[in-house]
Amino acid sequence: MGVIHEIVFDCDKPAVLARFWAELLDGYDVRPYDADEIARLAALGLTPETDTTVMVDGPGPSICFQNVDGRVYDNNRVHLDIETTDRSTDVERLKQAGATVDRVLPTYTVMRDPEGNQFCLVDPRITTMAAA
Repeated sequence: MGVIHEIVFDCDKPAVLARFWAELLDGYDVRPYDADEIARLAALGLTPETDTTVMVDGPGPSICFQNVDGRVYDNNRVHLDIETTDRSTDVERLKQAGATVDRVLPTYTVMRDPEGNQFCLVDPRITTMAAA
């Protein structure tokens, strides 16, 4: 049905936690910030050190460290994002298996398994190739 798209940590200090895990895991590094991303952050009053979402990439799934305003502690601190090519069909199939839907957003659906653990079904990542 799907594959792990990325692993997501809800946390207070994304940059600090991202560096920790990048150092801990062989072959993983904090995703570099290019000039465009630094400018985007600056427009929001942020820096790479205060970014609210920091990505770590390596040989396996990417790891996302995100600060969530108003985080509710009944949420998982870590959850799986599962990539699927037919999100609406898979949501319905999982509901039949006992899952519930928390909320639906444009590119992902937040769900809970039968014991209440959160996970997300996400649309495939769209990649673009640079023009030669």
